Amino acid sequence: MALDASTFETITPSRFIAFTVPHPTCSDSTLRVAVLDSPLQPTDSPRVGAMLVPEGRETDWIFSTESGHLQLLFSSPGISRLILIGTLFKEGTLTLLQSRAYHRSLECSLQHQGFEVWSKPLLLALSPKSLFKRGIPEIPLLSYEDSLVSSVVVHECVGCHVGEMLVEDVEIENESDHGREFRRRLRFKRMPNLIQTEICIIPERDCDGVCIGGDVGFVPDLKVLVHPYLGPMVAGLVLNSEYVEGRIRMGFRPKALCLGVGGGALMTFLRNQLGFEVMGVDSDREVLRVARKYFGLEECEFVRVVVGDAFESMNKLVCRGKLNGRRSSFDDCEVNGFGGHLVVEDEVNCKFDVVMVDLDSSDVRNGVRSPPLEFIRKDVLLAAKLVLCEFGILAINVIPPSRSFYDNLVSHFQEVFHELYKIDVGNGENFVLIATASPLVFSVEDCGNSFLMRLKSVIPEAFINSITKI
Repeated sequence: MALDASTFETITPSRFIAFTVPHPTCSDSTLRVAVLDSPLQPTDSPRVGAMLVPEGRETDWIFSTESGHLQLLFSSPGISRLILIGTLFKEGTLTLLQSRAYHRSLECSLQHQGFEVWSKPLLLALSPKSLFKRGIPEIPLLSYEDSLVSSVVVHECVGCHVGEMLVEDVEIENESDHGREFRRRLRFKRMPNLIQTEICIIPERDCDGVCIGGDVGFVPDLKVLVHPYLGPMVAGLVLNSEYVEGRIRMGFRPKALCLGVGGGALMTFLRNQLGFEVMGVDSDREVLRVARKYFGLEECEFVRVVVGDAFESMNKLVCRGKLNGRRSSFDDCEVNGFGGHLVVEDEVNCKFDVVMVDLDSSDVRNGVRSPPLEFIRKDVLLAAKLVLCEFGILAINVIPPSRSFYDNLVSHFQEVFHELYKIDVGNGENFVLIATASPLVFSVEDCGNSFLMRLKSVIPEAFINSITKI
């Protein structure tokens, strides 16, 4: 359907329109044009800004979604209308472009050459009439800068539940020491805003001039958690660290249940850095294959993975905890490791010192939201509590789409669990909620607690100190 040129003559708060037009200089591509009006009431003298999407980053959430465009608009003070222009390549050309590396310093400057010339008629046609009161206006060209230096897609595949996903290696600027580091990311295309897993990677061999997309490969470095909310989730273990320490002194290995495996970074960290026995549950077999091949997930005596639904798996664990001394396999799940079955020695050994939940909504219409609404049901929360030891904790990543969602979540947790704590991750998006199965008395002082000392050595103490009771 053709657009009416008069549509753009006035500023309409929060209006978002995206369309395509032929590229004026490249026959193998079209232009995606997105026009977003600020949700704030326009002034008498509205300002229009334009931005060219860096080539190779057209599918990044910030350049391809309305919520991303809104963030760009808010990061440009005083702009009433943002016009974003990006290139859409034909399918064969796009595949070729995705297989090569993106380099910010080289490509951005080259791409902007000539943009001011060929884009001006289009930008003027998309500007409101009030902008022409004093003649033909100048439309400022805005620039976007983030920490990404270069990237390359190293693998693409499709999972039965998560759909299309990709693995990419990136080089980013480290803001703390102004250096650079390499990371590997797992992205689900159904949620362009969501980096599902991010880990550090290091070159396979030492040599000069190592870069993303070059001849030198990279391998996972799993000593630290770099994904924003994983460190705070693990920091929650300070709440029952005294109990965990007591279990270790009695000769027991602490146990963790991870609902949502993704790349497996959290599972591997809990096993390698804190000595946990870990069970992970994920619904998508393809995600687990990617985790093993690209993110260093290795199953062993103390790391096992269940392919199945997180909620059903919890219910089966609850039932299994009541089967004292009996051996039974997951009826509808595939268990990798331990010969495909669990041996239940007693009810206590069937329970976990911590349950960590990293599940996001699969409904893309509602944007990024975590956890899914199904997890807030009382029967699910009760099951989560029942698989915990007496002094166990549940740590959950929360991305609230609204304040009401967050308040409702807190209310449901408080109905089931004894105490509730939170950590603000500090990225403006994630919170970590920590629920306790029983009242806990804890101290952040070491006082001979070797587990707490170990925890502090691998998790920034700022996360531990930021835990507040709700």
